[in-house]
Amino acid sequence: MIALLLWVPLMGMMTLALLGKRAKAGRINAYANAAMLLVSLLLAWQVWREGPVEGGGEQLRVDAFNVYLIVLTAFVGFTTSLFSAPYMENERHHGRVTEGSLRLYHAMYQGFMLAMFLVLTANNMGLLWVAMEGATLATVLLVGLYRTPESIEAAWKYFILCGVGIAQALFGTVLLYFAAEQLPDAGEHALTWSWLYQHADVLNPDVLTLAFVFLLVGYGTKIGLVPMHNWLPDAHSEGPTPMSAILSGLLLNDALYAVVRCKMLVDGAVHTPVAGYLMMGFGLLSFLVAVLFLHRQRDIKRLFSYSSIEHMGAMTFAFGVGGPLATFAALLHMTVHSLTKSAIFITVGHAAQIAKTQQIEHIRGLIRTQPAIGWGLLIGTLAIAGFPPFGVFTSEFLLLSATMRSYPWLTPPLLLGIGIAFAGLFRHLHSMVYGHAPEGQTPVKANLWPVFAHLALVLWLGVAIPGALSDWFNQATQLIAGSIPL
Repeated sequence: MIALLLWVPLMGMMTLALLGKRAKAGRINAYANAAMLLVSLLLAWQVWREGPVEGGGEQLRVDAFNVYLIVLTAFVGFTTSLFSAPYMENERHHGRVTEGSLRLYHAMYQGFMLAMFLVLTANNMGLLWVAMEGATLATVLLVGLYRTPESIEAAWKYFILCGVGIAQALFGTVLLYFAAEQLPDAGEHALTWSWLYQHADVLNPDVLTLAFVFLLVGYGTKIGLVPMHNWLPDAHSEGPTPMSAILSGLLLNDALYAVVRCKMLVDGAVHTPVAGYLMMGFGLLSFLVAVLFLHRQRDIKRLFSYSSIEHMGAMTFAFGVGGPLATFAALLHMTVHSLTKSAIFITVGHAAQIAKTQQIEHIRGLIRTQPAIGWGLLIGTLAIAGFPPFGVFTSEFLLLSATMRSYPWLTPPLLLGIGIAFAGLFRHLHSMVYGHAPEGQTPVKANLWPVFAHLALVLWLGVAIPGALSDWFNQATQLIAGSIPL
């Protein structure tokens, strides 16, 4: 099943590299993502029955931590592909993309999904790094898809900053290998995560601490942690909106997943919370800076890009706090943020098509022009702002509870940040949704059922988390905390 999960997007990428310019390419893209979702569910069932699954000579591994992220990635990739088809067709109709650009877009969409699944299933830290670099290359091409001066600049900024970041992660990976090579029985397992985890208590703690600093900075660049975040708002605002949905909903999660895997190794070697303190520091800084920048945005996609930085900072902080409650909150927040933010970017993309601009001051009266888009943006913003009973409220409440228990003096800045973020998000929402619609603003062809499916799931997770998902979260929490063996 692991091999099949990787073969499907590989075949999809090769097929769409040939057929991506055709009118039915959007459907082929959606069919490929539907197949990935089916395979991910079968893989989750296999892990549920048998426990952790390995493949490729121990180079690939799926356990309680990454299996739910695999399903989440496949689900968001599928629903975004359904939105992508009419959206990109509308972009071609208005001359923003050519047939060659569409071929590149569809092929790189599949290439991005392949890289994301490889990141999540990699049991080799070197392979994980290669997959993360592959995701960077795929999304760089998507960011510069429109070939405008602004999109080319954003793509170069993304490539340079993330290239430097991924180089730091490479050096951290080399240090991991150096620490493992000191053991006599390392051999070919020197970069195998499961082997490193089992032998973490005999690895050199000083080397692993230094390695984690480079890994956190490197992969933290992909997460969008401050001060390595400058690429993210530009990449979101200049690239096609479906790319923004999967970038914010999937890539940021997977980069954080890589950091947490590395933290597990350091915790086992050092037996001190040094890795947690580093994550708390970067996470809280990112959270507070992002909520302040929400008030300075005039571009709607940049606005929600800074919202992504805010929430990724909160998740990083939660994993740094550690403990069962904070870890459970972080895992839940990864899920509800992915579902909510991808839904928001779908509505934002169509809102920009209606207004023919991404400038907030020119987006007005969406409920009057196209009610489904207006209501989707309104409900999505309510959800991401943490209104009860949506799942974001539940995860943030759990995080605040865990912080009050472990670090009570950090609770006030978290509460203050949540309040500032609320004000920043709703500062312009009323006029965009309820304001007077300008003349000449007409509805666009849109597939919005993914938006309301995502928001319904987020609402469900806020009211009652299903038992099976709760069990996954509990098992992942215990695995991350070292309470259960591999």
